[in-house]
Amino acid sequence: MAPLRLGSVAPDFSAETTTGPIKFHDFIGDSWAVLFSHPADFTPVCTTELGEVAKLAPQFAKRGVKVIGLSTNDLADHDRWVDDINKVNNVNLAFPIIADKDRDVATLYDMLDSVEHDASNVVNGIPFTVRSVFVIDPAKKIRLILTYPASCGRNFDEILRAIDSLQLSDRQPIATPANWQPGGEVIVHVSVSTEKAKQIFPEVREALPYLRFATLPAEEGEEEK
Repeated sequence: MAPLRLGSVAPDFSAETTTGPIKFHDFIGDSWAVLFSHPADFTPVCTTELGEVAKLAPQFAKRGVKVIGLSTNDLADHDRWVDDINKVNNVNLAFPIIADKDRDVATLYDMLDSVEHDASNVVNGIPFTVRSVFVIDPAKKIRLILTYPASCGRNFDEILRAIDSLQLSDRQPIATPANWQPGGEVIVHVSVSTEKAKQIFPEVREALPYLRFATLPAEEGEEEK
């Protein structure tokens, strides 16, 4: 199987989840989606991560993003673990978690760790998943891939920021600079002339011939906050 890259169609699959069986492409529908994996249930970092995603559920929803987790345990373990997540984080986790005990989805998305990287994340010769993140658009195309080691919890505010950037660049001919936040200056896409940019944006600032900053209309620049 060819490696997954940005722009690849996210592989479809069927799976059991904590909210019932799904077919992944049907689950996404016309929305964006975030698929994120975890090494195992009842582990400390994962428990904080899923709690954080549950807290941020309204932020994902207002961007039209569905979230779905994955862990290499069965549904019975998932259900008991969700109780722990809710209790520790004071949340009500409602998004689905895939039961991937046989590592089928993890293999499909190349989420598996290796002995060379972390022998403690391999049991009986079978690796657990690392902390992978896939952001997928409504066309089922992979738009962002992140991979964290098991020891490092993810920053989901950064994942939301990246989604804001992706969605904004789909609507406007722009890119976003380092440390960009919604409402901040954006970069005019290299395919757009400065003359044309001045017709599109309220203000254009040329730092270099190839680096033009622009402000967005207030409703566009503030929309994702």
